[in-house]
Amino acid sequence: MLKTLSGRFLVLTIIFVMLAEVLIFVPSVARFREDYLTERLARAQIASLALLSDDMVTPELEAELLENADVFNVVLRRDEVRQLALSSPIPQPIFATFDMRSSSAPMLIIDALAVLIDPEDRIIRVIGHPVQDGGLLIEVTMATGPLRAAMYEYGLRVLVLSAVISILTAALLFLAVRALLLRPIAGVVRHMQSYAAAPEDARSIITPAARVTELREAEEALRTMQTQLTGALRQKERLAQLGGAVARVSHDLRNILTSAQLFADRIEGSDDPMVKRLIPKLLGSISRAISLAESTLAFGRAEEPPPTLARVQIAGLIGDVIDAERLAAGADDLSFGEDVPAGLTLRADSEQIYRVISNLVRNARQAIVATGKPGEICVRAWEDEDSWWISVTDTGPGLPPKAREHLFQPFQGAVKKGGSGLGLAIAAELVRGHGGRLDLRRSDDRGTEFAICLPKAEAVLQAAE
Repeated sequence: MLKTLSGRFLVLTIIFVMLAEVLIFVPSVARFREDYLTERLARAQIASLALLSDDMVTPELEAELLENADVFNVVLRRDEVRQLALSSPIPQPIFATFDMRSSSAPMLIIDALAVLIDPEDRIIRVIGHPVQDGGLLIEVTMATGPLRAAMYEYGLRVLVLSAVISILTAALLFLAVRALLLRPIAGVVRHMQSYAAAPEDARSIITPAARVTELREAEEALRTMQTQLTGALRQKERLAQLGGAVARVSHDLRNILTSAQLFADRIEGSDDPMVKRLIPKLLGSISRAISLAESTLAFGRAEEPPPTLARVQIAGLIGDVIDAERLAAGADDLSFGEDVPAGLTLRADSEQIYRVISNLVRNARQAIVATGKPGEICVRAWEDEDSWWISVTDTGPGLPPKAREHLFQPFQGAVKKGGSGLGLAIAAELVRGHGGRLDLRRSDDRGTEFAICLPKAEAVLQAAE
């Protein structure tokens, strides 16, 4: 029971109520002792009035008066005269004197606890004000035994009442907590278990119904999380299906391109100057298309082949990319620029870096052509002490906000309408495979700039290799 929230709440409620009752019990007992002693003083004063009205009081009557007052002696001070009104033998010396005229609350509590703790029956002197202005003061001697017994009886009644109140309060609070908290929490748990059994089923998403603000906020947060997770699972399923379709298309495309490569090999011996000039680029494009198809198959298996590092003359590779994109641009009013040192050599996988640069330049070309306005694309390359750098800058319209928000995420960071967003995702993955990074430096109405950073550190290159 103590392992459950309701059980612990019940026990804590009983403990806290009993603690509160104990804090009430101590001053209550002190007040009871004060009232008890005040009552004994009043009884003693009444008993002494009989003697003051008639001096012929017999010893038997005096003993009866003292017994009814539950004291041994009564002393009155009237008109500055101290008078022993009633007296009887005291069984033992007086242990302590208590002046009820000037006792503070802390002293009353301390004196009451002292009476409860001390098991001996002692004789005490009590001083107080007479009632109805019956004198200057009244003083009695009495035993502490009857006082202690009365205090124990009163304390027992208080403790029994406290226990009843504690149990009743705890039971009511338990029922209230069970109705207001535990049942709604149990309902939320059942919804979570039902959702976990079939997260793709939108019918198992919780509908907030709690009337407690905190629980309703928790249910709304759970509904938001379940809605997002269900959408993500559905998208994952669609992506898996799309991945299978892409893999099949890439497989067939690879076979078609292989046949096209064989045909291109046969026309390579043509004497036409134009054919001789274009056939190497055609063969290179077909080879890269086959490599892309094979890489797509690997991507469908969630595997991107590791880079094969070698010394690459980056100027020639960038020139090939720009030649291919210039042919693709055709008659469009688009210019290409290169700023690459002739002897710049870097260590990388030439095919993968070609794919990265080609993807960036192609995206820039398509963005500029879509505007119908003239534009320019510039590819720069340089190096510093730690890294090789390649940047692709265009004068296009800039990336849309959604593309910037989900940049480099497959099927979410599409730059153009109807795109898949795979190009930038694959490009970023290929650069990461070299131990580098692909960054978007800027994108606004003046254009866009991407930067590729490839580290020179030997340890990074070895890890990539």
